[in-house]
Amino acid sequence: MNALPLILTVFIACVVEAVEALTIVLAAGITREWKSTFQGMGAALVVLAVITAAVGPAVGYLPLTALRLVVGALLAVFGLQWLRKGVLRATGYKALHDEASAYLREVAAAREAAVEKKRGVSDWYAFTLAFKGVLLEGLEVVFIVVTFGDNQKDVGAAVIGAAAAIIVVTVTGFAVRGPLTKVPENWMKLAVGVMLTSFGTFWGAEGAGVSWPGHDAALLVLVPVVALVTAACIAWLRFGEAGEAVLAKKSEVIGS
Repeated sequence: MNALPLILTVFIACVVEAVEALTIVLAAGITREWKSTFQGMGAALVVLAVITAAVGPAVGYLPLTALRLVVGALLAVFGLQWLRKGVLRATGYKALHDEASAYLREVAAAREAAVEKKRGVSDWYAFTLAFKGVLLEGLEVVFIVVTFGDNQKDVGAAVIGAAAAIIVVTVTGFAVRGPLTKVPENWMKLAVGVMLTSFGTFWGAEGAGVSWPGHDAALLVLVPVVALVTAACIAWLRFGEAGEAVLAKKSEVIGS
């Protein structure tokens, strides 16, 4: 894989995490206090930088075969979880993730919380809310950057993709001063699930000794296959739901 596909893949995956972190930061800053919010966000970024500096090089020292086997398995599991949620949301079995509603919930909770000065921070609630939100979403960004970067031996390209996603989302969010409700987050999560599952399967199989035809070019087949299987699952669940409704209607007619 050359640098551009790697950058785009990491960019799309990190946009989803950045949007969710931004929603929490905006709720804390607009409702409570910006100074404490930025302090919490800054503290989280420092922790993430330390984790990245410690984990990134350590992972890079692992043998490539073992690295791809372990990371491939983790990515596949992670991706399948995203796919499961995406399929359930696309078929109505699970409520769609609504960033506007999430923002309103955070705002309501922030307004009810008492103001408490602690450890040199004037608003401890705003600090901890921003810290936890950025740290939790940021850990997923670190995971994506480290796994994709180390597997492709191009951490720099992965960092560029993640940094671009964070900058674009942050600038846009602070410009509109509100959650990015226009971002098709549910469909983006489904697309990210397809990519993580595909790459996880590809790298995990390589780590287990599989030699893919065409090497990296096999991803051009594997990604569409995973996407088609996902689309088939969505269609099957939708058709099954419609079919059950039709059968129920016929039973009511016959019974009457």
